[in-house]
Amino acid sequence: MTIHPAQEAKARQRVAILISGNGTNMVEIVHARKRGALDADIALVISDNPNAPGLGKAKKLGCRTFVAEYAAGAPREENERSIVEAIEQNNVDWIVLAGFMRILSASFVRRFPGRIVNIHPSLLPAFPGAHAIKDAFEAGADITGVTIHIVDELVDHGPIIAQEEVPVLPGDTLETLETRIHATEHALYPKTLQALFTEDI
Repeated sequence: MTIHPAQEAKARQRVAILISGNGTNMVEIVHARKRGALDADIALVISDNPNAPGLGKAKKLGCRTFVAEYAAGAPREENERSIVEAIEQNNVDWIVLAGFMRILSASFVRRFPGRIVNIHPSLLPAFPGAHAIKDAFEAGADITGVTIHIVDELVDHGPIIAQEEVPVLPGDTLETLETRIHATEHALYPKTLQALFTEDI
C-alpha cells in the first residue's frame, strides 16, 4: 500500500456515507467504527436509490438513513439540494462515497472542498469510469488495484490518499478478480479513513 499526503483532518469527525447499491464498503466502515478501528461518528447514510439494499443494511446497523431521489431530467444541482441540506443539518465533516453512482456537480464539490472522499477499483489514473474492473480485465492488465482519493470537479480525479495493487492472476475470471478487488477495498477504506481523520496521512 502506498500512502500519499492528504489534507488535514481533525479527530472524531462526523461522516456521511453515500451509497447507491449494496453498500458493502459502507458496512465495512460502520463495522470498523463499532469495533473501535475508526475514530469517527457515522452521522448519516444517504442513498439516491430508495431500493438500495445498503439502506436496509445501514438501518440494521443502527445508522440513520436518508433517501435523496433524483428526478429524471432535473439539473444535477437541483437533485443534490436535499443531500446538501441533510449534510449541513447533521453537521457532517466528511462525505464518504461508497458505491455512489452519481457524478457530483462542480457546485457540490466546491461547497465541500477537500471534504469528499471516493474509492475507485483501479490504480488511477488508469481505468477511470464505472466499469473499471471489467476494463482492466479486458485490457489484459497484469496489475490493477484500488485507489482512495479526495474528489475534485473531474471524474475519478483528485489528490490520491492511498492505493493498493491487486495482481491479475493466471486463470482469473472477471468474477474472481472482482472478488479480490472488493476484499482489498473493504480492508483499505476503513484503514485509510482512520489515518485521514486522525491526521496520520
